[in-house]
Amino acid sequence: MASPIFLSTTFERETDGSYANGYIYTRADNPNRQTLEKSIASLENGAVGFAFASGMQATTALFQSLEPGNHIITPNDAYFATNVLIQEVFSRWGLEMTMVDMTNPENIRAAIRPNTRLVWIETPSNPQLKISDITAIAAIAHENDALCVVDNTWASPVGQQPLNLDADIVMHSTTKYFGGHSDVLGGALVLKKDNELAQKLRDIQKLTGGVPSPFDCWLITRGIKTLPLRVKAQTENAYKLSLFLENHPEIEAVHYPGLPSHPQYAIAKKQMLGFGAMLSVQVKGNEQKAMEITGKLKLFTTATSLGGVESLVEHRKSVEGIHSSTPENLLRVSVGLENIDDMIEDWNNALAL
Repeated sequence: MASPIFLSTTFERETDGSYANGYIYTRADNPNRQTLEKSIASLENGAVGFAFASGMQATTALFQSLEPGNHIITPNDAYFATNVLIQEVFSRWGLEMTMVDMTNPENIRAAIRPNTRLVWIETPSNPQLKISDITAIAAIAHENDALCVVDNTWASPVGQQPLNLDADIVMHSTTKYFGGHSDVLGGALVLKKDNELAQKLRDIQKLTGGVPSPFDCWLITRGIKTLPLRVKAQTENAYKLSLFLENHPEIEAVHYPGLPSHPQYAIAKKQMLGFGAMLSVQVKGNEQKAMEITGKLKLFTTATSLGGVESLVEHRKSVEGIHSSTPENLLRVSVGLENIDDMIEDWNNALAL
């Protein structure tokens, strides 16, 4: 049964000035947003959730909760815009950043400073699918009075639940697996505790106004209804495709945490409930060869983003720019719900000399 959409931007007051229904103005709160926030918090086993207009807005709100002079530790392989946001915007606010290889928790320990207040984990990482030990890194962060935040977009709560692994905050681009149909933009933060930080985020959300519309909230909430079924089916497809590609003579490397050959397979197996529907492949050849393959694929649309029911492929280095550390022969693959035999045949044809 479809739930209603509350499109009103304002809500009626009582004659005494109170709000009987608890809503004042949609920037401050809305029934559709409240439903979405409670749903996402429940899925991540968190105390409170906050919905935003995009994943980057959710990330921005969290960084805005920090103080000038605070230090953030981030992965050296992560969604490129996260680190660019700190370098180009929040550096002017006085935030400092150190990028490290988070596959070794000791790198985080070595990067800790007296002013470190936040350790940002992205696991699996974008686009090389490196796996970080959430519990070990959270312990290091907490020993040093820092928050441990996990971008859980790629795994989704179906594949990984960071708050159960001692993380403090989870971030999602709800555009991806929560929405699931590539037709809505959104982001979210989920906190393990409803504390002083949660109140800061409420104020930031309300005052800056970077919130999703009621209809966007409705779309993402609708997507959540099929989230487990979609992600499990997509994960199964991704695993089978990764097995095929790993043994193909035209593929140099396959990055997928569900493969025993993955360097952090043991950690992934320990902390993940499912290995996800994202993988990256390095073809034998250069950037031109990689791009040629995207043009030959028929079922995999060459496009940015991920998590939808349709399969996508993208040459990441050309998107990230000349300063990107992503290998030039790497293709990022978002596996959808198409028939797996058709997917394998599509890749086999595209890789044929």
